[in-house]
Amino acid sequence: MNTTEIFLIAMAIIFTVPWLIWRLGRTDYWAPLVVVQIITGILLGPGVLGKAYPEFHQFVFNPAVIQSLNGIAWWAVMLFVMIAGTELDLKQAWKHRRESGITAGLALGAPLLLGSAAALFMLDMPGWIGEAARPWQFVAGVGMACAVTALPILILLMEKLEVLRHPLGQRILRYASLDDIAIWGVLALILMDWTRVGRQGAFLVAFVVLSWAFRHLMRRLPANDRWAVSLIWLAVCAFGADWAGLHYMVGAFLAGVVMDADWFDQKKLDQLRHNVLLVIMPVYFISTGLRTNWDVGGMAVFGIAAVLLVASIGGKLLGVHVAGRVLKWGPGEASIIGWLLQTKALIMIIFVNVLLDKHLITNDTFTALLLMAVASTMLTVPIVEPKLRRAGHRMSAVEAKDAGVLAKPA
Repeated sequence: MNTTEIFLIAMAIIFTVPWLIWRLGRTDYWAPLVVVQIITGILLGPGVLGKAYPEFHQFVFNPAVIQSLNGIAWWAVMLFVMIAGTELDLKQAWKHRRESGITAGLALGAPLLLGSAAALFMLDMPGWIGEAARPWQFVAGVGMACAVTALPILILLMEKLEVLRHPLGQRILRYASLDDIAIWGVLALILMDWTRVGRQGAFLVAFVVLSWAFRHLMRRLPANDRWAVSLIWLAVCAFGADWAGLHYMVGAFLAGVVMDADWFDQKKLDQLRHNVLLVIMPVYFISTGLRTNWDVGGMAVFGIAAVLLVASIGGKLLGVHVAGRVLKWGPGEASIIGWLLQTKALIMIIFVNVLLDKHLITNDTFTALLLMAVASTMLTVPIVEPKLRRAGHRMSAVEAKDAGVLAKPA
């Protein structure tokens, strides 16, 4: 077979296997299709399929096919990250800055500290830190991976739980939005290359100037033209960031951040996010899975993944409960908010892909973090749904004030 035919076989596998697992297994309650696609990517990787059927794995996922899949995956994830940046509602976060700042700061800080402590423990063992990493980069990277909240998957899960349009859901989006800014800021700091600081400075100056011109242009364009121009803007920003050594995904996020969501029809923006997830992001998940491995040993990888999962969930719940006490939230709110904010999946996978690309972590660390992200996301709905049912979607005094209504069951 030629490369095109093998590529199409790979594409058929990529879209068929996870859909069958999701549909026939009826996994939607504890594992939405997007999570099943991530898990399928791991199963199709060298750590599982590659070990069980090495000849078939090498035939289907040969270097030429992987190169083609990577090209689609790069564009898919850039689109997805840009949309995530566009959906950040910083105006609402500023309006409620005390509450949002306290909650987001504690929700990020506590798991960051626990995750960093776990990373320090990993430094004493061979096989976890990447060949190009300084110890502080590895510790900060793993710690931030434990602190990440995946805003796009959070939106998906809150839609499923029917709280997205409630005041509680809007509050959670504010907290996650601030954490998203911090996550990408820390990533940019970790990736700072002092041998290319001139390029990075030039990129930042050019980005500020071009952002001003871009925003000026977008406000004057018809609605349909804004979609086309935003894609040009995405490619330019991603190229500039990668050229400067900051990685193209940092540029994609910055491209989205400077765009206002109200420039676009919200339904069309939701449809774009949905279609990107449906049409091309599965390729990204599979290409991510193809990078998973556990040369250190399966049990060691699973053990580290368990430690990181405890640090991630425990830290997030601890931070949010402290915020709840400071802000005098109602009974049960901190637990619901903490479990929703600990959702990882997409953004954390994107984050650790960057760390792996830059050789700051090894394949084993990448696999452990990926397993942690999948487990944390799969736990969310089964744990939060009963809590919401028991609470009857009650709104606290803070929510009632935000919504401009009396506190009552939603």
